[in-house]
Amino acid sequence: MKILKFGAAWCNECLVMRPMWDEIEKTFPELITEYYEADDNEELLKKYKIEDIPSFIFLDGDDNEVSRLQGVQNKDGLESKVREFLDK
Repeated sequence: MKILKFGAAWCNECLVMRPMWDEIEKTFPELITEYYEADDNEELLKKYKIEDIPSFIFLDGDDNEVSRLQGVQNKDGLESKVREFLDK
């Protein structure tokens, strides 16, 4: 299970999310995340049909999308989603 995170250095919402993800990744060390800079990964944006950033794609063990979040999330809601994701 892993989460793909799409953002950009110029994106204010992405900058807001970065410290939240840092805390969540420390809380859940078993969580696998990969960050992709939107401006440098056009093929992945097309593959996952990313229209807005920040976007977070939750993938199962076979790399199939099981959930998606877009935009700024609150930390409690994001932690809850991660817990739910890891419990599957």
